[in-house]
Formats: sequence, C-alpha cells, structure tokens
Amino acid sequence: MPVLKKRSEFLAVAKGGRLARRAFVLQAIERDAPQGLEAGVARVGYTVTKKVGNAVVRNRVKRRLRAAVREAAHCARPGIDYVLIGRHGALDADFRSIVEELSAALKNPRTRADPQRSGGRRRPKSAGKQNSIH
Repeated sequence: MPVLKKRSEFLAVAKGGRLARRAFVLQAIERDAPQGLEAGVARVGYTVTKKVGNAVVRNRVKRRLRAAVREAAHCARPGIDYVLIGRHGALDADFRSIVEELSAALKNPRTRADPQRSGGRRRPKSAGKQNSIH
C-alpha cells in the first residue's frame, strides 16, 4: 500500500472518523478526487507518539503495525486514506488479534466524524453562562 508522508495528508485524515482499539487508533477519510497513479488505491500512514515509549519501543510498534497492514491490506477500501496511531498495547497484544482487529476496522472505517457517536462531552448551548462571584 502507498504510504502517507506529508504532514498535510496526516492533518487531512485527522478530520475524518476515528476507531479506537487496544493496539491502535485508526483514522480514515475518503479522498475527494483521486487522481494520478494512486487513484482508487488505499493509502496508509503510521504514527506513534512519545507517550508510548522511547525510540526503540516506538519503532517496534510501527514495525508490528506495518506487518499487520501487509497481512490485512486486502480488506482496505480503495480511495480511502488511513492513519494508524500506535498504542502501547500493540507490544503486548497477540499479532493475530491485531491483524483481525485491523481487518475488521479497514473493512468498515468511520470515514466522517459522527457527532452522535463521537464519545466526547458536549456542552448544551444554554450552559455558556458560568457562575461568577460579584
């Protein structure tokens, strides 16, 4: 699968939907108008934050995720950009379970942010006033 490399591509995918699993978070977004050699092909990007560990640990997580994508690439939908955010759970998890979770996630990604299922807390519009002491 072609790989995302530019920061702007990662930021574009971050505006799409998210699907969290124990070993990774999958972000996905449909490309507007696929063109050129990569038209109709799924692309993937990998990232692991420093919270996961030092460089050795982060690279190990990325290697496991890359290997899992090679195993599950046939499940990826064409014309969609994916970003895999590695979690610390990817080190301890059984590789087969990572591949199975990734296969299921690639088949049915959330490509748009769904406000009903976002999981974040939203303030009601009337709660804009805060208590103040005079």
